Amino acid sequence: MNDIIILLPIAAFIALAAGLAVVLRGTGRIVARTREVDQFRAGVKGLAARIDVSLGTAASEIDALRRRQVDPEAIATTVTSTKDAVEVYLEEARALKCPGEARQIQSSIVTDLERAQRALGMVEHGTTIMATARRGPRELEAQTSVKRGYLNLIHAREAMARHALDAQEFATEDQTGQAGRRVT
Repeated sequence: MNDIIILLPIAAFIALAAGLAVVLRGTGRIVARTREVDQFRAGVKGLAARIDVSLGTAASEIDALRRRQVDPEAIATTVTSTKDAVEVYLEEARALKCPGEARQIQSSIVTDLERAQRALGMVEHGTTIMATARRGPRELEAQTSVKRGYLNLIHAREAMARHALDAQEFATEDQTGQAGRRVT
């Protein structure tokens, strides 16, 4: 009888400790998942802000070229430096650590950065032609390349802003409360 009185509190303590361990393990997973999502959001937000500045600057100079306010040679360095920056952004976007459900956002960011890269290539092609041909069909080709490149650059920039919003609105099942309990 005396042994039961001693063992009863010990058994209660062991049961309480086991229950606490299960709760803490689940809480640890939720905290780790939340940290992962927050890091993804911060990474996308920072990347999108830098992309917006780079593409915005390039777009304004390309627009000036399109309106014939500047010479083609004047924006050559801008186009080259923006192409280099987009290449760096592409590497960063591919290296983003994201939760499994956010892979679509990451994939869309990479796709639109590749679109911006192609747009800058079109602008570069157009400026090269503009520098050599002043009249005739080659000049029309140059204008078309610059205009298409400019529009694609604008669309890529707008898409990046949408992706940044999608990343900020991204919520895991744990955060929305829809994750139900697992029965084992």
